[in-house]
Amino acid sequence: MIDFLLEIFRNNRSKDAIIWNEKVFSYEWLLQRIGYWRRIVASHDIAPSAVTVIEADFSPNSVALFLTLVEHGCILVPLTSSVESQKPDFIAMAQGEVSFVINDDDSVDVKKLPFSAEHDLYQILKKRRHPGLVLFSSGSTGKSKAALHDFVNLLDKFRVPRHGLRTITFLLYDHIGGVNTLLYTLSNAGCVISVFDRSPEGVFRAIERHRVELLPTSPTFINMIILSEVYQKYDSSSLKTITYGTEPMPESTLKRIHRIFPDVRLQQTYGLSELGILRSKSKDPDSLWVRVGGEGYETKIVDGILWIRAKSAMLGYLNAPTPFDEDGWFNTGDVVEQEGEYLRILGRESEIINVGGEKVYPIEVESVIQTMEGVDDVSVSGEPNPIVGQIVKARIKLNTDESLSEYRKRMRAFCRDKLANFKVPQKVEIVATDMHGQRFKKMRRE
Repeated sequence: MIDFLLEIFRNNRSKDAIIWNEKVFSYEWLLQRIGYWRRIVASHDIAPSAVTVIEADFSPNSVALFLTLVEHGCILVPLTSSVESQKPDFIAMAQGEVSFVINDDDSVDVKKLPFSAEHDLYQILKKRRHPGLVLFSSGSTGKSKAALHDFVNLLDKFRVPRHGLRTITFLLYDHIGGVNTLLYTLSNAGCVISVFDRSPEGVFRAIERHRVELLPTSPTFINMIILSEVYQKYDSSSLKTITYGTEPMPESTLKRIHRIFPDVRLQQTYGLSELGILRSKSKDPDSLWVRVGGEGYETKIVDGILWIRAKSAMLGYLNAPTPFDEDGWFNTGDVVEQEGEYLRILGRESEIINVGGEKVYPIEVESVIQTMEGVDDVSVSGEPNPIVGQIVKARIKLNTDESLSEYRKRMRAFCRDKLANFKVPQKVEIVATDMHGQRFKKMRRE
């Protein structure tokens, strides 16, 4: 199952595999630790196909245990502190049978859980004798859904050698982007650099100290980097690539980060919990046009919406009907423009604001307002209106002391020659709180 990974580890025994808590762990250590966890799994009589919950972040034991359970054929349910209040519900939903809680000091508590994995989708994996992975959606557009993957399908694309890079695990352990980062880094004998502090200060401190080459992150966090100006404080000359995904990128933010890091490759990524991460290539460093797909993926556009059929697609949801059509296509819900082989993602269909029949994409308005002096962040959404259906509403986080009426006046003047009148926010709220979740993804619902 993971034989190809173990061979890579054996061929790179002396190289750095993981940096955690300022300590370096080699691939030799990782091989030995996998051996240790094999013995622990056997001593606890954990059966192949058992649903195993791992409560952890990216620590040495969490990485070794993750790989051991995949090798053993278990169904993994990774959970992080970002979903602390939802953990009991998620564990019950996943029918978790064994729990591994990895503590802050990397010690591990193991216990049996009172559930039995009887879901019909689990039976498919048991018949195949394949490991599985359960990932929960963020719930930003409603109730969280539990996506079940056949791990063999997720692993396949990592058999092709790529570049081994020193990579920060910014995206979380229980996120499809975090799993992708881990597998990509290890399959190319790179170095997994774990960070406790996911603030701009903490991330750039780690970039300087550990000579990080790849930073996978989100547009929201990139905006935080720009505002903090932390790049002026730390040496980030080792940085080769910044990848960004999980949400649409404001064009203004992309152009600003390109000016700050002109020699760093900026690459847009695209993926979903239901499908995995697609291979992608940005048209230009400061361009929002991106080519997605690659081997194992097919794309099509129906009425302006992106549909994808993927070999690595999940088996289905544990708590919802299948979202695939009879031919295996998945409606992403993302509105796109197409130019040859490149796409530009405009936003979620569910977030489009309809003002008297005119469509408004939140990201377009946010991109303009974000360039205003004194604006730290902005979140745009629609609000019902009896006359035109919806109006544009903006929540603004300012670093000025101006009043709401003063800001509204300045915003309208600023937007006059940049946005059509119906796109200019009619309702404005000044807020002091962050407008993103722990996954650094913009939350447009209050």
